[in-house]
Amino acid sequence: MEKEEKEPIREASEEVSRHFKTLIDTRDLDSLNQMQNLILGRLQDSNAVLSHFNEYSENCFAEVSGDFSRNTRILKSMKSDLDYIFQKLRSMKSRILATYPDAFPDGSEREVLDRRPDLELPQ
Repeated sequence: MEKEEKEPIREASEEVSRHFKTLIDTRDLDSLNQMQNLILGRLQDSNAVLSHFNEYSENCFAEVSGDFSRNTRILKSMKSDLDYIFQKLRSMKSRILATYPDAFPDGSEREVLDRRPDLELPQ
């Protein structure tokens, strides 16, 4: 653009700027700026606290994750052992009932011995 074309645009911009400044009180702008800085400080503090908490949580998890894995394996092993034991008990009961039909009181052969909840099914 030529210099002559830029001058009217510049004058118009300055005029709009002067009118805009009269619409807004400088005390309000200062107050708004101060409030934004206060909020920024609080958000930065919150971010620092959350970062520290995340690091702490990560360290705690690293300390106990081995224990969780080991205990999970132990519980799975215990469950399979108990399932085997209950299977053997049911088998023994059915053989006893086949050999000695009145070995158990009336009605007990109809009841299910294994009344444990199935923990693998969603509740």
